[in-house]
Amino acid sequence: MTAPMHPAMPKVQETLTNAPMLAAWRAEGALALQRCADCATVVFFPRSVCPHCWSTRLDWFRATGTGRIVSFSVIHRGLPEAFQADAPIVLAEVALAEGVPMIARVAAPDVGAVRSGMAVRLVPRDEAARYPLPTFAPA
Repeated sequence: MTAPMHPAMPKVQETLTNAPMLAAWRAEGALALQRCADCATVVFFPRSVCPHCWSTRLDWFRATGTGRIVSFSVIHRGLPEAFQADAPIVLAEVALAEGVPMIARVAAPDVGAVRSGMAVRLVPRDEAARYPLPTFAPA
């Protein structure tokens, strides 16, 4: 059974630019990224133009949902109320397998075991609905 998102969880600001990424996460627990049709650059965060060649021909594709932690912070205090029950939480820079970095939450059962270089993958699909944005777990 899918765990519902906490009702007080902050709402993600959806725009025309990020809507396909959010739809993939909500519907499938999948990470959607953009790739430039002109120069093949993989793009994250969602944009309307390629940051490499300025093309507007950005196509969406389903990413592998895997990566490695580059750096991270374990946050114990000062969290908004919606996140306090989950404290401590891990926020990390994840180097995605597709070659782009992403800042994301890592849902780790043992935050003390989280390390730079650790392999991560998207949380299982049945857990994804709990999180408003793509979230990773130790692989």
